[in-house]
Amino acid sequence: MRSVFLAGAMLLAGAGAVVGGVAGAQAPATLAPAAAASSFGHYQPPKTYTSQIKQSFYVRMRDGTRLAVTVARPAVDGKPVEGRFPVIWHHTLSATQEAADGTGPRAAGFRSIPGLTDYGYVVVQVARRGNGQSFGTMRGYHERNEDADAYEMIDWLADQPWSNGIVGQYGCSNTGDAAVHAMTGGNPHLKAVFAGCFSWNKYDAMRRGGIFAQWGTGPTRSIEQDMAITPIEGDENKALLRKAAEEHQRATPLFELWKSLPYRDSWAPSVQSNFWAEGSASSYAQQMRRSGTALYVVGGWRDELRDQGLITFLNIPGTHILIGDWLHCQNDGFGLVEEAHRFFDRHLKGIDTGIDRDAPIHYFTVGTGEWRSATQWPLPQAAQTIFNITPKGLETGVAKPAPFKTSFPVDYTITCPEGGSGSTVQPCHLAGKGLSLSGKPLTAPVEVTGHGLADVWISAETPDANLFLLLEDVAPDGNIKVVTEGRLKASLRKLDKAPWALPGLPWHRAYAEDEQLLKPGEPVRLQFDLMPTSYVWAKGHKIQFTFTGSDHRERARNGNAQPAAITLISNAAHPSSVSLPIVKP
Repeated sequence: MRSVFLAGAMLLAGAGAVVGGVAGAQAPATLAPAAAASSFGHYQPPKTYTSQIKQSFYVRMRDGTRLAVTVARPAVDGKPVEGRFPVIWHHTLSATQEAADGTGPRAAGFRSIPGLTDYGYVVVQVARRGNGQSFGTMRGYHERNEDADAYEMIDWLADQPWSNGIVGQYGCSNTGDAAVHAMTGGNPHLKAVFAGCFSWNKYDAMRRGGIFAQWGTGPTRSIEQDMAITPIEGDENKALLRKAAEEHQRATPLFELWKSLPYRDSWAPSVQSNFWAEGSASSYAQQMRRSGTALYVVGGWRDELRDQGLITFLNIPGTHILIGDWLHCQNDGFGLVEEAHRFFDRHLKGIDTGIDRDAPIHYFTVGTGEWRSATQWPLPQAAQTIFNITPKGLETGVAKPAPFKTSFPVDYTITCPEGGSGSTVQPCHLAGKGLSLSGKPLTAPVEVTGHGLADVWISAETPDANLFLLLEDVAPDGNIKVVTEGRLKASLRKLDKAPWALPGLPWHRAYAEDEQLLKPGEPVRLQFDLMPTSYVWAKGHKIQFTFTGSDHRERARNGNAQPAAITLISNAAHPSSVSLPIVKP
């Protein structure tokens, strides 16, 4: 394994971005016949190579910051294959694929994409500035310095002797965000991005409904954690790793940054930016569309960011999207690498893999065991069905439901033992916590595919309140499963027109000037969406909604939004309901 580690003022391998065309660069060829069967999730052409060779080193950016890079190349007999190949890269948290980098040790998932060297690709890991073995300080989360680094790195990758100038990128979670942000620069070498579980708009993802109740706040590591990772070749004594780790500590902690930004237009003195806007891909939608870069989105029905991928699909024409019954960045039972390979072969090698003839949406319907496809979202066959809130529970088709008014206490000490930890944290039903309303046992299976919509009236004795809504499946034996969720901070209930396409959802601008505090006992109308799902309730089961005023994932609660109780109201003047997109049989 050859080391190209260079330090100090010595020249770094390939340093200095080349702007414009590169010698030997090639556009994807006219579509050639596929080398093997090319069905969805089962693309497996024969391997061209059976081994790879890696080398790690630093590349110096425009401002002198050194980024750590690991290059994996196809090899034969322990030597890298000569020639130029398409390059796939990962703008990640370390150059050595550590377990804490965001994609985790998931078999056959994003972590396995470096194995595509067997099919004639060079695969590169780049630690983002302020992370892993790289130098620099992370300023926020997906800030424009990172995006400039991505543009420069793509130029560098296109200009290497083992590159044909055609570049793809992949990532999931924080690295999925990084991959989508790379599109905003419009680098002509970047032809395709395969990204999972990322945010379209940072505020809507991280402060959903105006409430800080997420399972994570991005990468934050101590010096000891940084020092535990594998150093770049030539730095076995970790002297440079130590210097890099010390630079990382100058970053603003992401928890503190996000806590300081309660409104969509909040200014962050720590990074001198309206950071929700700076760090959101949605702010650069026009640049993404102009880039011409092909995009494939991966999501999961049990991931907190599942709506973000579908919104991206609506705003970036030509996008493909895949959603399974998965948690964050998981792909249990599905050939994710095969699908990424099929996508990259089409856009980086010009091979007809059949993907252009596929419907752009593939989704798994929980309760059927089936993958389904669609050409548009929301599904035209999914009609919103209104469930009125009444003293008898949930009722559909009722012209004038009976008046309803019930207060429920709010418990701020709850935990969710079955909710898991880390990226698997989910909401859970806790008996006696909140207010549960269910319908009658179903006489036939019911499929809900899409976004539920809540339109409810509440009151409280405090200036604010956080309302959480769980959509649940109640089995005949009383077992309750949370299917999806929605939430809204009452003071940020004002509706506005979204600056991007949405699938028929209410949108809250949530600027500081939009705040409308509650008056004791006065009803206010809250309209918000539930995150999307595709789920079938079996015959004999019940559809249930549970309203609560707290969530075990809440962090840095606002004292104004901590009422002892919340009152849910439904009458002729204040009709409360929740609608679900029920698919016709």
